[in-house]
Amino acid sequence: MPRFAANLSMMFTEVPFTERFAAAAEAGFQAVEFLFPYGFAASEIKAQLSRHDLTLALFNTSAGDTAAGEWGRAALPGREHDARADIDLALEYALALECEQVHIMAGVVPDGADGARYRATFIDNLRYAADRFAAHDKRILIEALSPGVKPGYLFSSQYQALGIAEEVDRPNVFIQLDTFHAQKVDGNLSHLIREYAGRYAHVQIASLPDRHEPDDGEINYPWLFRLFDDVGYRGWIGCEYQPRNTTQDGLGWFNAWR
Repeated sequence: MPRFAANLSMMFTEVPFTERFAAAAEAGFQAVEFLFPYGFAASEIKAQLSRHDLTLALFNTSAGDTAAGEWGRAALPGREHDARADIDLALEYALALECEQVHIMAGVVPDGADGARYRATFIDNLRYAADRFAAHDKRILIEALSPGVKPGYLFSSQYQALGIAEEVDRPNVFIQLDTFHAQKVDGNLSHLIREYAGRYAHVQIASLPDRHEPDDGEINYPWLFRLFDDVGYRGWIGCEYQPRNTTQDGLGWFNAWR
């Protein structure tokens, strides 16, 4: 039976961030995820999680200076100090919030730059992150982002993600399988889900092409949810979608799986 985590960066945005925990719990979710916790004290978020009996399934390292086009810093040559500070801060939050895994954001490769150098930097920083997190029995994740959503991101394919994870060569490095991005870039989701079973530790979902609730579009999610069960996936499935209208109005698909 799939286990769903509400993405509080995209869902329940009808209310302020700290009120979304209550909204998610009232809707029936047992877990949440979000992009970045760093605008709030860890104690404030922890209080919300505890008050509403919610598990924190996932969050990201800092995106960096988004106004300057950054979307992660772990792959940026010459920015190792910043990247590792991001990793250390994420670990502090993971410990305080009892979150078992964090997505390490790579970053954007500028046009004309040496992509191999960015990839090598990312691998070095992932090894640093993996070793730091392993000391606390926690995982790190990497996620391929489709070019239409994040142009120039270091990697866009699930096959590239697996290659990076294998080169890092640490047992606590896993793929974050976002089916929206995977379908846009690689396709053949059933093959990816079967082939990579055991290599992904978190899943995210949204309809294609519009990134709304997973009840319409070109992906047959009820079939995929059963496939995840069949291959033995027991992790959380993050609902990283933009509701068509209000969040509550679009939860019919979720209620069918409760």
